[in-house]
Amino acid sequence: MTRSVYVTGIDRGDGRQVVELGVMELLTRQVDRVGVFRPLVHHNPDRLFELLRARYRLSQDPATVHGMDYYEASALQAERGTDELVSTLVDRFHLVARDYEVVLVLGTDFADTQLPNELALNARLANEFGAAVIPVVGGRGQTAEAVRAETRNAYRAYEVLGCDVLAMVANRVEREDRDEIAERLASRLPVPCYVLPDEPALSAPTVAQISQALDATVLLGDDSGLARDALDFVFGGAMLPHFLAALTPGCLVVTPGDRADLVVGSLAAHSAGTPPIAGLLLTLGERPTDEILTLAARLAPGTPVLSVPGNSFPTAERLVPLEGKLTAATPRKAETAIGLFERYIDTGELLKQVSAPSSDRVTPMMFEHQLLEQARADRKRVVLPEGTEERVLHAAEVLLRRDVCDLTLLGPVDQIRKKAADLGIDLGDTQLIDPATSELRDSFAEKYAGYRAHRGVTVELAYDVVSDVNYFGTLMVQEGLADGMVSGSVHSTAATIRPAFEIIKTRPDSSIVSSVFFMCLADKVLVYGDCAVNPHPEAEQLADIAIQSAATAQRFGVAPRIAMLSYSTGTSGSGADVDKVREATELARERRPDLKIEGPIQYDAAVEPSVAATKLPGSEVAGQASVLIFPDLNTGNNTYKAVQRSAGAIAVGPVLQGLRKPVNDLSRGALVQDIVNTVAITAIQAQIPAQSASPTEKATAP
Repeated sequence: MTRSVYVTGIDRGDGRQVVELGVMELLTRQVDRVGVFRPLVHHNPDRLFELLRARYRLSQDPATVHGMDYYEASALQAERGTDELVSTLVDRFHLVARDYEVVLVLGTDFADTQLPNELALNARLANEFGAAVIPVVGGRGQTAEAVRAETRNAYRAYEVLGCDVLAMVANRVEREDRDEIAERLASRLPVPCYVLPDEPALSAPTVAQISQALDATVLLGDDSGLARDALDFVFGGAMLPHFLAALTPGCLVVTPGDRADLVVGSLAAHSAGTPPIAGLLLTLGERPTDEILTLAARLAPGTPVLSVPGNSFPTAERLVPLEGKLTAATPRKAETAIGLFERYIDTGELLKQVSAPSSDRVTPMMFEHQLLEQARADRKRVVLPEGTEERVLHAAEVLLRRDVCDLTLLGPVDQIRKKAADLGIDLGDTQLIDPATSELRDSFAEKYAGYRAHRGVTVELAYDVVSDVNYFGTLMVQEGLADGMVSGSVHSTAATIRPAFEIIKTRPDSSIVSSVFFMCLADKVLVYGDCAVNPHPEAEQLADIAIQSAATAQRFGVAPRIAMLSYSTGTSGSGADVDKVREATELARERRPDLKIEGPIQYDAAVEPSVAATKLPGSEVAGQASVLIFPDLNTGNNTYKAVQRSAGAIAVGPVLQGLRKPVNDLSRGALVQDIVNTVAITAIQAQIPAQSASPTEKATAP
């Protein structure tokens, strides 16, 4: 039977979209097929469903999501009664439930509905759907005592009406009251109660939403700039020196369009990062001259400049009540919302309460969820040497909003800040270091000279070497100032990992540094090794790669069943290449008799049960291999790319293994999500206790 979760409220303005999005995040970690049902809807298309569909790649037909609109429901209830309304909605719910393992139900919004006793209607629908309920109480502008009382009353209301209340959520409470409210409610309610503080970035409208609401003309700005949150409004009328002092981070400057001094001054301040602004809104229908607009575009590329015909006072009246909306067009808000949800809600506890049927399948999305959750469980610091690269900055924003790990960005600090400001990215308290001017440069030069003294490296030469961002980042990891490093979006693989070979070196239990890719197929995750580092591994090295890859797979939740791949299966073939794989298989078995290893074996026999039944009947690995070890780099690299492109697989990696401390390489074509995943993997690798290296030990990789 389908298990459903019904997120509802008691009044409007509770901001429950954060909870709905967070619950969807939890459900998609547990099962593959999650449906969505909203009994009553105001708007079609539904903004939140469009966000869920885009973010979670839902295949559900939008026509099945909604029971009916509020006007139709009100008319039906008036003419034929509540029982008929409920019966109709139950029928439409079950049309969705029959096709999905679990359904997220989005309760009514208590806004202009014309429906009597809406809370009771939500409670009855939840009961008829067989859904567990998570009521959300809004706490904005209320005292701590009022929030506590309202939350307790809401629990009693739904409990008295027969609902299975999973948990209570008090949302949008004053940040300074959060801990006290949470502590008091925990002792007063028999179900878990979670308290979320108010988050200004969620309620702040984006510049694009402001533009749409005011029907403004966009004079300058790109999509990234229009996606910025307007955290404050600063109305310009004073002379420039006084005006600049009034600017706040993330503010939207509202000023008459003929104040060229304020336009240029605001953008110059933004360019310097003191402070970064969301954009400008020019009133009175006055358009700056082309020369001013050209200067503005050069000062702050991408920063939006809007124009409206009215004067500042009516514009302010329309601006102040605007609230941000979670939509498919606001992915940054979605990351902020999920980060807030995961920071203040015990997701493990709530997931147990939901008790959705677990899926045997591991989809790419589930794997990505697991990565972020595992990284967050033991927070580490990862250094990103490519601090001025746009994709890296966007990935950093996601990681920070999701609270995955601490970050250090390397590069000229002013350039990083300017680039982040131009992209509308708030780096918060992220550590920024310029290796060329850092006070660490001298000590790092001495350290590096010590590591490479056997190669004739002097301190003077080392001083130049350690100004390179990859060498500097690697030394931060070696010296314990960071737990791991990720680079390669604009650097070659050699430039990324050579410093690690020279400084960090291999683990005592490894003879080689190798790599794996996590290949996320539609219904499972396979581990491919080695597809990136070693061109022609010998039998002993191949055995080491297999053992390393098994450990990596297990670390990331993939039960290792190892296939040592060749063009021959079992004893059917011979030749130098097959003999090498056969020898490697025996060596791996001798070293790790506890592992399930098969080889030599062909790819089809390794992954396809019907082929395995013919070629290797009775094998514990054949037909169900999860770790596939290729005999050489040529075979592995081409195979992973063929599967990635032809089967639509997501390839996460390469993930380096065998180093004492984690350093990972990115493809120069890496997408933002690839960078996020690789940083999460690096943070998880760093959770394994580090093993220090002797300066005289040599890495065996080239």
